[in-house]
Amino acid sequence: MVNPEFMRRCLDLASRGRGRVGNGALVGAVFVRQGMIIAEGFHAAYGASHAERALLDAYTGEILPEDVLYVNLEPCCHQGKTPPCTNLLIEKGIKTVVYGMLDPDPRVSGQGVQALRAAGINVIGPLERALCERMNRGFVSLRTKGRPWITLKQARDAQGAISNDDGSFKKITSADQDAWSHTFLRARHDAILVGVGSIISDNPLLNIRFAQIVKFSQMEGLNEDKINENNFINPYRIVLDPQCRIPMDAKVVTDTPERTIICFNEGQEQDEKALTLGGRGVHLVSLPMHDDAFNWEALWRVLITPTATFPGIASILVEGGSRTWKEFQRALLVDEAIHLVGRFL
Repeated sequence: MVNPEFMRRCLDLASRGRGRVGNGALVGAVFVRQGMIIAEGFHAAYGASHAERALLDAYTGEILPEDVLYVNLEPCCHQGKTPPCTNLLIEKGIKTVVYGMLDPDPRVSGQGVQALRAAGINVIGPLERALCERMNRGFVSLRTKGRPWITLKQARDAQGAISNDDGSFKKITSADQDAWSHTFLRARHDAILVGVGSIISDNPLLNIRFAQIVKFSQMEGLNEDKINENNFINPYRIVLDPQCRIPMDAKVVTDTPERTIICFNEGQEQDEKALTLGGRGVHLVSLPMHDDAFNWEALWRVLITPTATFPGIASILVEGGSRTWKEFQRALLVDEAIHLVGRFL
C-alpha cells in the first residue's frame, strides 16, 4: 500500500534545489523498505544528477524485491545532460516505483512510465499530483507555455494607494506580511521583476531577508522530527529599463550584481553606463520593443535559456510598480495574483 507521506517527503527534498536547478525540475526521491525510508536523494543543481540517480549512487546496500522508490516526477527516459533515469532503475532491479506526476516534457510525457512497465516494473501513480504540480508549476509552464510561471504581487494601503502622493516610497505592509512575502513568495520564485521606476524611487535590495531568521520543522525520514536551517538562495533580480536610467549606486547593481538582469531597448547595450554595469557582472539583455513594451517572447527566450554563467529560470515574481503591473495584465501574462493590503494607521 502506498503512503502519501513518502511523496510529501519527496517534495521536501525537492525544495532543496529551489533556485539552483535553473530551468529544470525540482525533484526528490526516497527509497522505502517495510514502511521506513532507507535512502534519499534530490536534484541539487542545474546539470547535476537527477534525484533517482543521486539516491542510487549514494545507496550501496542491497535492493530487495519489496523495496519501493518514490519520486515526485515521472522518471525521464531520454538522454539530456544526464542519462535516462528509467535505464538506471531497470539496471538496479527496482521492482516498484511510485510517481507524483507525469513529466510535461514531450520527450517524456508518459513514455518513462511505459518504459518501466515494459521492463516488468510495477508503476503506481500519480500520487499527490496537485501538490507535485504546484511544486513544479514553473517547470510545467516552461514545457507547456514556453515561458516562466508568473506571479504578480501588489501591496496597497486601505485606501488603495501604493506610494505617497508625491510618488515617493510608502511603507505599506507589516513585519508579518513582509516575513510571509519573503518566505512564501520571494523564496519560492527564481526571479523578482520590477520596472526601473521602482528602483529609482525605492532603491530596493530585492532579496530574501526576513525569511533568513526562520527555521522550519521537517520530518527527517518520517522517523525523526528535526529542526533544519532554511535553504534559501536569493532570486535573480530582473529590471525592465528601456533607456538605461538605473542609478549606478542602486543596491541591485552594487550588492551581488551578478544576480541582477537589466533589460534594455535594442542599442542601449553599447551605452557607457551599460558597459560599466556589464563590467560589474550585471547580466545585460538587449530586447526589441513594441508600443512601449518589451517583446515578451524575446525576453522569455533569454530567461529560459541556460548559458555558461546563467542556468535559466522557471518562475518570476512581478513586484511592480503600477506600470509594470498593467503591462503584464494587459499582455495576459499573469498566472497568479497576490494582493497584500496594509492596515490603516
